[in-house]
Amino acid sequence: MNHFDIACTRISRRFAAAALIAAVAGSPLSALAQKYPERPIRAVQGFAVGGNADTIARLVGTEMAKSLNQPVVAEAVTGAGGTLGSAAVARATPDGYTILLATGGHAVAGALYDKLPYDTVKSFEMVSTVTFFPFLIVVPADSKLRNFQDLLAAARQGEGLAYGTAGVGTTHHLAGELLGKMGKLKLLHVPFRGDAASTTALLGNQVTFTIAPATAVEANIRGGKLRALAVTGTSRWLGMPEVPTVAEEGVAGYDVRSWAGWMVPAKTPAGVVRRLNEANRQALLSPQVRAQLRQMGGEAQASSPNEMTEMVEQELKKWTQVVKDAGIPKS
Repeated sequence: MNHFDIACTRISRRFAAAALIAAVAGSPLSALAQKYPERPIRAVQGFAVGGNADTIARLVGTEMAKSLNQPVVAEAVTGAGGTLGSAAVARATPDGYTILLATGGHAVAGALYDKLPYDTVKSFEMVSTVTFFPFLIVVPADSKLRNFQDLLAAARQGEGLAYGTAGVGTTHHLAGELLGKMGKLKLLHVPFRGDAASTTALLGNQVTFTIAPATAVEANIRGGKLRALAVTGTSRWLGMPEVPTVAEEGVAGYDVRSWAGWMVPAKTPAGVVRRLNEANRQALLSPQVRAQLRQMGGEAQASSPNEMTEMVEQELKKWTQVVKDAGIPKS
């Protein structure tokens, strides 16, 4: 090949590369990302109206709307532990106009259900985490267990301490199973229909302790009826900084937190994901949003899409192993 032919070949390659770039830039998905959003965004969450997930979707979505210049409308698609909402978003058009406010139950469901109509990770593009919620380990105010060390000692002897949660297969339940495994404790799970019923049972001394979110027990703690022995997260909860973590009290590496975060259907354009991520970050800078999340027992915490993906993958792996070890039957 002579110099002229070589030069022509190089020029042809450059034109081909330029044409490819132009084609990609002019593709429908790229155009969608550049114009997004042009209409209201549907924010699906899978739990009851008025609950934590619904409140977060409305609170953060309303703030995100300010930078997106379009309404973010919360919608409850309830049933099957939040999986109906996840399924609705997984099969939605991947254009950024249907987003999911997922919770920690998303990974738990992936561990508990054999035949979900979606893949816990692969059916979604992760956008960002929104908030993390630790649980509190709580006893009646007059309990003989004065601190978490007392609970550990009592749970390592006898037939096992009875603990209450909001139900079989909840994050609370799996938190207890993980505590028993990591702390080598004898624990007996007693499920109830929701946190309110679990708290009532604890006040009536039907169980020794409960594992519950702050929103379910804080009023009774402040009122002197219950006492918090430990918090399940990696750091102390700012709402009760005097309460130590489980890890601080001797169960090294223990970390159980529920969370909330945004997801969109798989194959949503990267530009749309970035736009939503930026809007979420801006929303979480709002003092009002941060204060309201804190009142609910959570701490605002944004992430990159990759960070959220890794977190969900790790959560799924952890809970799958806990379900297997505990012999919890899959649905």
